[in-house]
Amino acid sequence: MSESSTLPLHMRRVEFGPDPELGALRDGEGIRRVSTPLGIDAWLVTRYEDVRTVMGDAERFSTAWRGGIRLPGVMELSEEERAELRAGNLLAFDPPEHTRLRRMLTPEFTIRRMRRLEPRVTRIVEEHLDAMERAGSPADLVSSFALPVPSLVICELLGVPYADREDFQRTTSRLLDVSAPPAERMAMQRESRAYMAELVARAQADPGEELLGMLVREHGDDLTASELVGIGSLLLLAGHETTANMLGLGTLALLRHPEQLELLRKEPERIDAAVEELLRWLSIVHSGTSKVTTTEVELSGHTIGPGEMVMCALPTANRDPALLSDPEALDITRSAPHVAFGHGVHHCLGAPLARMEMRIAFPALLQRFPELRVTGPEADFRSFQAIYGLASLQVAW
Repeated sequence: MSESSTLPLHMRRVEFGPDPELGALRDGEGIRRVSTPLGIDAWLVTRYEDVRTVMGDAERFSTAWRGGIRLPGVMELSEEERAELRAGNLLAFDPPEHTRLRRMLTPEFTIRRMRRLEPRVTRIVEEHLDAMERAGSPADLVSSFALPVPSLVICELLGVPYADREDFQRTTSRLLDVSAPPAERMAMQRESRAYMAELVARAQADPGEELLGMLVREHGDDLTASELVGIGSLLLLAGHETTANMLGLGTLALLRHPEQLELLRKEPERIDAAVEELLRWLSIVHSGTSKVTTTEVELSGHTIGPGEMVMCALPTANRDPALLSDPEALDITRSAPHVAFGHGVHHCLGAPLARMEMRIAFPALLQRFPELRVTGPEADFRSFQAIYGLASLQVAW
């Protein structure tokens, strides 16, 4: 069986871009009923404006309300177990519950707070580049740079022992693998929460200066232990997987577009625009959270009844010809809007951190290794991962 026949449509890629069938859907009917890895059907929305509508309207498109929907693999869970697994996960709630949780975290991810972190992130980037240089060419950019840099940053920010990284990265990888059996992914979710529960208990006993300790000190009366576990688990997963895949895939994209790479190397002041264009062009998060309609809605001329699941195809939305001219081109000189971080109340909380890490890491890598090039086997794209990226990237300099 071919990969395209087993991968859900919204996850199908041709290297950096969405599968042509997805682009044809966007440019044609715009929305279609599809099967999902969850074992149920959903409406797949592909156009930029429709995606913004779905993501921006939490009343008509709910993250929390599931009505009669029961997902295969979690049928056997009691309501109490389901509530326990959802506790603290901001992606599983609508306002006002989502607002209550997010309000406690927002101060830790402001641009001002990120500026205070910049010197430490710069040191982490330089230390890993030093280690790459000492080990010598060639190297796997993913395992030596793209993955460890954001992993160390989020570990220090949260208060997670960096020595545990191999275990939590293994768990995360299986949890996000849509080809894994639902029972195995559920087991990984439980394992991840059990690990975080130990860290939360330590923070409750002796709260430090890290984010978990801050939550215990400042909001210990407002958050249950389960909510602390859910918050920590989500931030740990999102904090290393997303930026790691952007660094690996973004480097390959620049190496495949030498004129863009050279422009960024000569004019590093373009880095902010370059980061936004890479976010738009790569769209490593395929869909964001699925929604369920709470009432009858209309999108692209299609009427969707209440209680229906809706998913968003972010790669096609970010390459929508209605959004910008020549959307298939990677062009770091432009400033185009995008939904790579989502939109609305669930817009990525960690976006300032991710942007800061990329703004530091890409120029440092390119300046350190002016002759950086891909070598060895073809790039290993991780097709079945809920967050798109590379398993490895062999480079030389």
